[in-house]
Amino acid sequence: MATIHRTTMAPGKLELLTEWLPGRPWYRGAGRPELGRAGGFRLDDPAGEVGLEFMVVSDIDGTTYFVPVTYRGAELPGAEPGLIGTSEHGVLGTRWIYDAAHDPVAVAQLLAFLAGDVEAQHQSESDTLDPSVGRRWGLDAVAGATVLRVTDDEAERTVVSLAVDGGRELSLDVVRVLQPANDEQPGVGSVTAQWTGADGAPIRGTVVVVR
Repeated sequence: MATIHRTTMAPGKLELLTEWLPGRPWYRGAGRPELGRAGGFRLDDPAGEVGLEFMVVSDIDGTTYFVPVTYRGAELPGAEPGLIGTSEHGVLGTRWIYDAAHDPVAVAQLLAFLAGDVEAQHQSESDTLDPSVGRRWGLDAVAGATVLRVTDDEAERTVVSLAVDGGRELSLDVVRVLQPANDEQPGVGSVTAQWTGADGAPIRGTVVVVR
């Protein structure tokens, strides 16, 4: 399980997202956001090289965004469109921080989580599972997934198109603007998570859909 380092990052995660979010086509704000943490979870990289954090952040205007990110010790070739920025980590040194939709390690681990092969981890506690993260999966195990393209659609999602073994194609949709929802999303699979609303009450909704 991932180790959470109690140290500094400069610039911090929210600082980087404050600069990055306004350039996203699904950003709803009219100017610079004022962000706060609202929730999230982590997954483990089996190789122990890439940090995988699935962040939920809320803007002062009330909009809540799902921003999964990866932390790497070196640049990821071919993932330049997904680079959020770099930061100096107090223990690990320079970290390259990517939008996880562009990182094949994050995509593979999300599929592994959906299939029940790995478990979600607590966002800020080492060696701690997070049973609040839900999953629904209606396929056999998916092997050999290859990212074909990453695009943003009109439904405020980032769509990761995948080729999988057997010649099939799947679409892994990262839901960017979150809404409370108790009903299941259409598709062959989905991930649900919990976050904290402006009034401090817990909210639950869908953060990933597989079609």
